[in-house]
Amino acid sequence: MRKYTGLLAAFTFAASVGLQAQTNELVVQTKRVGAEIQPTMYGLFFEDINYAADGGLYAELVKNRSFEFPQNLMGWKSFGKVSLKDDGPFERNPHYVRLAYSGHPHKQTGLDNEGFFGIGVKQGEEYRFSVWARIPEGGEAGKIRVELVNTASKGERQAFATETLTIDSKEWKKYQVMLKPNVTDAKAVLRIFLASRPTVDLEHVSLFPTDTWKGHENGLRKDLAQALADLKPGIFRFPGGCIVEGTDLATRYDWKKSVGPVENRPLNENRWQYTFPHRFFPDYYQSYGLGFYEFFLLSEEIGAEPLPVLSCGLSCQFQNTDADAHVAVCDLGSYIQDALDLIEFANGSIDSPWGKVRAEMGHPAPFNLKFIGIGNEQWGKEYPEHLEPFIAAIRKAYPQMKIVGSSGPDSEGKQFDYLWPEMKRLKADLVDEHFYRPETWFLSQGSRYDNYDRKGPKVFAGEYACHGKGKKWNHFHASLLEAAFMTGLERNADIVHMATYAPLFAHVEGWQWRPDMIWYDNLKSVRTASYYVQQLYALYKGTNVLPLTMNKVPVTGGEGQNGLFASAVYDKLKDEIIVKVANTSDKAQPLTLKFDGWKKKEVLSAGRCIKLASADPDMDNTIGKPSAVIPRESDLQVSGQVLNVNLEPKTFAVYILKKLS
Repeated sequence: MRKYTGLLAAFTFAASVGLQAQTNELVVQTKRVGAEIQPTMYGLFFEDINYAADGGLYAELVKNRSFEFPQNLMGWKSFGKVSLKDDGPFERNPHYVRLAYSGHPHKQTGLDNEGFFGIGVKQGEEYRFSVWARIPEGGEAGKIRVELVNTASKGERQAFATETLTIDSKEWKKYQVMLKPNVTDAKAVLRIFLASRPTVDLEHVSLFPTDTWKGHENGLRKDLAQALADLKPGIFRFPGGCIVEGTDLATRYDWKKSVGPVENRPLNENRWQYTFPHRFFPDYYQSYGLGFYEFFLLSEEIGAEPLPVLSCGLSCQFQNTDADAHVAVCDLGSYIQDALDLIEFANGSIDSPWGKVRAEMGHPAPFNLKFIGIGNEQWGKEYPEHLEPFIAAIRKAYPQMKIVGSSGPDSEGKQFDYLWPEMKRLKADLVDEHFYRPETWFLSQGSRYDNYDRKGPKVFAGEYACHGKGKKWNHFHASLLEAAFMTGLERNADIVHMATYAPLFAHVEGWQWRPDMIWYDNLKSVRTASYYVQQLYALYKGTNVLPLTMNKVPVTGGEGQNGLFASAVYDKLKDEIIVKVANTSDKAQPLTLKFDGWKKKEVLSAGRCIKLASADPDMDNTIGKPSAVIPRESDLQVSGQVLNVNLEPKTFAVYILKKLS
C-alpha cells in the first residue's frame, strides 16, 4: 500500500510540474492595427497635498515670506525690537515687519525663518536672497545682515554663509544678494540681523536656489521637475483635486489670485492642513507662488497638454451637506466667467484683457489650451445642474474646447451609475473617474473598459492607485497590480484617452496621504516603483493598439490565465511592436509570443526586454535606497515569428520587438 501511495504521489508531482510548464500562448494580430493611442494617454496629476507646492515643487525656501499667515510670525522667530505693520505696498499682502534698534549696542534685532522642515542648501551652490524693503519716513540708510545658519552647530560659528545689504530707499524697492554656503545642510535657518541703528522695513522675504528648473527666477525645484519631464507625460492636470473645491467656498482654489506679480498673490488656506487630525500641519498654507501661469509654463516645458480644473460652485460635499455651503445655480455667473477668462488667459491675444496679463508675465504666445475640467468628485443631482450652464457658456464661446466632467468619488455604485448617463446627456467630452482601491479590486478590473459605450464621452482615469489592504503605503506589489490594471487602459485606448496616477508628490516629513509617486526631503528625491510603472507605459505607449489574446480572449487575469495581464501596441514611428505583460502570480510563467499576420519572410530581427520586479513584494525605493526597485533591461534572442520567454513570478515586463521584412 505504501508503494502504491508513493507512485501516486510521484505521478501527481510530475503532472503538476508538467502543468506549470505549459506555455501561455499570447497571440498578437500584427495586421489588425487598431485604435490610435492618444498623445494624452499617460500623464500627471498635481495637487497641493503632502507639501507638494510650498515646501516641494515650488523652490521657495522661506515659509510665510509675506507675514500673511493668520499668526503673522508663524515660521519666524523674532528677537529684539520687531513690530508688525499692515500698510505695505502690496494690496493683497499688506503685512510687513519693522526692525528697529534694540536700544543697546550688544542686543540684536532680527528674525529667523525655519523654512519647510528646515531650509535645505547644498555646498557650493548659489541661493538668491531677495526682499522688498524701505527706510521709514525721515530715516537714514540702514543695513541688514543675511545669514544661513546651523542652529545645532557644534563648531565655532553657526553661520556658514553671510552677506550684507544696504537699504537706501524711502520707497519700497526690491533688493537681492547671493548666498553661497560652504557646507551642505538640510536643516538650515535663514537669519536676518538689523546691522545698523537706523530702522528698516522688510516685506516678501524670499530665498531661492539659482539652479531652478529651466533657470526661472520664481522657479521650481529642479530634481522634482526633472522627474516629471522624465515621465514624458502627455497630459498635466492641475491644481487638484479637493483643493479645487475647498473645505468651503472661501478656501477654494481661485486661479485669478494665482497670477500676476508674485508679491501680490494672496495667501490661501490649504484644506489638507486639517483634513486628517492624525496628520495635522497647522502651518500648511498656499502662497500661490506656484500659480496657473507656472502650471501652464511647466506643461509646455515638459511637453504635456495642460488640463486646468475649476470650481463648479460646489464646495467639498464630503464636508458640506448644507445647501447654503454651495453657490446656487442662478448665482454661478462669476464662476462661469472665471472659466471663460481662464481660456482667454491661456489662449487669448495679447490685446485681450487676460491675454495681456499672460504676456506681461513673460509669455506673449498662447499656451494653446485644449482641455478644461469643471468640478472635482462632485455627486448627486447638484453636480449636473451646476455643470450644465458651464458647458453651455464654454461651447458658445469656445466650441473646440474639450470639457471634462466627473463620475464622482467612486469607481462604481449609485453615484457612479447616476453620473455617467448625466455626463452623456450633457455631452461632456471626457469623464473623470477616480479609484483608490485594494489589491482585489485591481486584480478584478482587467476588463473594466472592454464593454464601455463607445459612442459616449471618453474616459479619463484621473486619480488612481492601489491601496494595499493593511498596506496603504508604497510597495512593489501595489505597483505591479497597477501595471496589470493599465494593460486594460491600453487595450481600450479607443475609449480611454487619459490616465494619471495620484497623488504625485509627498514630503517625507509632511505627508497627509500615501502612497504617492515621488517622495523627497529637503535635498533629495526618490522615484517609487509606481513611478517606474507609469514611466514604462508612457515611454512605450506606441501609436496604435494591436489585438492580443490568449485562447482567443483578452488577457485580463481571468480564469485559466495564470494571473497574467497583457496588452500590445504598434509604434509606427519606430516600426516596433511592444508587448506588456504583468505576471501577478507567485509562479514563473512560460510565455510564447506569437505574431499572426506576417508573411513568411517577415521575422523577428531584434528585441529587448525591460523588467520591473522585486523578491520582496513589500519593498520600494526610499531616500536612503533609491534604486531598490528599478527597471532592468536586457537583450532578447529572437528569430522567426515566435518569441519564447520565461516570465518570473510577480514581474512586470515590456518586450520591444522589431521585425525584418
